[in-house]
Amino acid sequence: MGIVIVDICDASLIKALDIETILEEEYPEVAVIESSCLSFCGMCAKRPYAIVNGKKIFAKTAEECLELIKKQIEIELSIFA
Repeated sequence: MGIVIVDICDASLIKALDIETILEEEYPEVAVIESSCLSFCGMCAKRPYAIVNGKKIFAKTAEECLELIKKQIEIELSIFA
């Protein structure tokens, strides 16, 4: 288990990317957890999003969301450095 947790909904538009592989290969400290529902009713079908250590990250595209997720991961990791 990583020190940074990225939660994604299995119906989220972020799933257009192989986010689990991308993040876990780039950041060994990260664990991506896919859930059937993160209780943001309908948001997963409208915009790509994820939750990074409890912080919601939203964007218009999956690629943009991935970049915002990476920025938040860097912030989270800097706390542990």
